Amino acid sequence: MISTVVWGTGNVGRAAIRAVTAHPGLELSAVLVSNPAKVGRDAGELAGLDTVLGVAATDDIAAVLAAGPRAVVYAASGDIRPDDALADIVRAVGAGAVVVTPALYPLYDQRNAPAEMREPVLKAVAEGGGSLFVSGIDPGWGNDVLPLLMTGLGSTVDVVRCQEIFDYTTYDQPDSVRWLVGMGQPMDYEPPMLAPGIPTMVWGGQIRLIARGLGVEVEEIREVVERRPLETTVETELMGKFEAGGQGAIRFEVQGIVDGRARIVIEHVTRIHASCATDWPLPHSGAGAHRVIIEGNPRIEVTIQATAEGGNHSAGGNATAVGRLAGAIPWLTTAEPGLYDALDVPLPFGTLDRSHP
Repeated sequence: MISTVVWGTGNVGRAAIRAVTAHPGLELSAVLVSNPAKVGRDAGELAGLDTVLGVAATDDIAAVLAAGPRAVVYAASGDIRPDDALADIVRAVGAGAVVVTPALYPLYDQRNAPAEMREPVLKAVAEGGGSLFVSGIDPGWGNDVLPLLMTGLGSTVDVVRCQEIFDYTTYDQPDSVRWLVGMGQPMDYEPPMLAPGIPTMVWGGQIRLIARGLGVEVEEIREVVERRPLETTVETELMGKFEAGGQGAIRFEVQGIVDGRARIVIEHVTRIHASCATDWPLPHSGAGAHRVIIEGNPRIEVTIQATAEGGNHSAGGNATAVGRLAGAIPWLTTAEPGLYDALDVPLPFGTLDRSHP
């Protein structure tokens, strides 16, 4: 069994505890938290499980890493604290751990990551013998291995399009939704996530990963952003009221230009309520979906809807992304220490749960 730490217990951390606990090759050895109110609480409670796992959450990072865990699932956010997240991850890699995380967007495509992010990791790898694999929470497989797999099923490929379509009505992240993404804010408010260059920083690496898999060069990356106001005031289950006239939906594309055309596209369509921007792409059912469309011969379209924690689509997306990361740990522990991306790390098969009659 591979001794594994989960660092962070928010939306991604809850899914990580569940994934590590369920994996037959991993053993949950510690849970790190920053909130004093969570210290001492059982990991099963923090993950919303109906069972006691016997692992009490702690904020003692030094003690946890000194115990020599073989792997760390770093589930703390890097959205508004990238420098702190990088420092945490470098610390864990330097302690000899295999680290998997969605937190550092520029390292999705680690070969083209900025030197100020790549070099500290490589130094930690060399000195401590750990490894790092970064994959997205969009989920990452939806913007790298899945579209590339699908391109191999046809005769010709013209355009690869990856879509995330999501309704935030039941999403429990008010700071991210209202301020980072800008839902409910006046239409003259510039959401940080949509500022020029930010979509490319977050999703450009996945564009380049797909291009690398296809054996083509991306000439440039372009951004196209649209925003729509709410026509009526809406009430959400977990985040309260959003007034008419405020931002109600966003649609953006990060376009990889090949041969002068947008040939590799990652598109997000996000609403605060299903009633907004209904002429934009919608999930076939429910609050969210991930879709990959291969325009070519033949045209191939695959839609995936994942749910977890009582049918929540956001939790389902987190669970599949974390499943990809946790599932990579056994391979990473046998590979040479290094900095890896989604094209390096194979996608393992799952395990049939035979515990239920």
